[in-house]
Amino acid sequence: MSDHLVVERRGEVATLILNRPESHNALNVATYRDLPDVLRDLDNDSGVKVVVLRGAGEKSFASGADITEFEAERSDAVKAKAYNEKVAAAEHALEGVRKPTIAMIHGYCIGGGAGLALACDLRFADTRAKFAITPAKLGLVYSLESTKRMVDLVGPSRAKWVLMSGLQIPAARAYELGLFDEVVEPDDLEKLTYDFAETVCTRAQLSVRAGKQMVDKVVAGQVVDDDATTDLRNSSFDTEDFAEGVRAFMEKRSPRFTWS
Repeated sequence: MSDHLVVERRGEVATLILNRPESHNALNVATYRDLPDVLRDLDNDSGVKVVVLRGAGEKSFASGADITEFEAERSDAVKAKAYNEKVAAAEHALEGVRKPTIAMIHGYCIGGGAGLALACDLRFADTRAKFAITPAKLGLVYSLESTKRMVDLVGPSRAKWVLMSGLQIPAARAYELGLFDEVVEPDDLEKLTYDFAETVCTRAQLSVRAGKQMVDKVVAGQVVDDDATTDLRNSSFDTEDFAEGVRAFMEKRSPRFTWS
């Protein structure tokens, strides 16, 4: 574990903290480099059922790439290619976590911070949050994969609006566009996020992860069952959790699922 990435545990919910509050959690190369390993450890930890991603402090989720590194890391196409590969690997790792991921967004969610938020399954924000994707203000080009994640959420014309303008979007408008899934007052954000995460922890985890997998396949363009999706669905009927779910329903009690 590094100083710029901190993991905290709250029961079966792990919180991964972007820990550079002195720079509004600006994303440096070290953060992007280390994210895949940290996420892999959390994904392989059977005691973790949900991962929450947040920024340290009260002012920012993440304010974007660390501009102080631009000269050293992005001053020409060769350096930029190496940098962009680290960013893509971090976003792929976050998107590829098998467990549900929630971005808990307070304050600024800008540039690279927006890229990480888009790679999460859900985005919960407070009313002070601001979302922006800013390549048009820097003379840069946003990646195709990150652009697709946004298009999947908001549609093509709204994605163009976000990219062409580079404007900071207030939380209420970001919710209307579909960039945020929930928006609440700042004092309520933590409770909303962890109440939802803990609810997910009580559900059948095979169902939770299969649901995520099925949605991802639909987003990727699959519209007809294949052998893999059919087997995944049919196999659930042979699990102890299915039997427990039926028993609990019949006995009018909460189920006690054990698959992890």
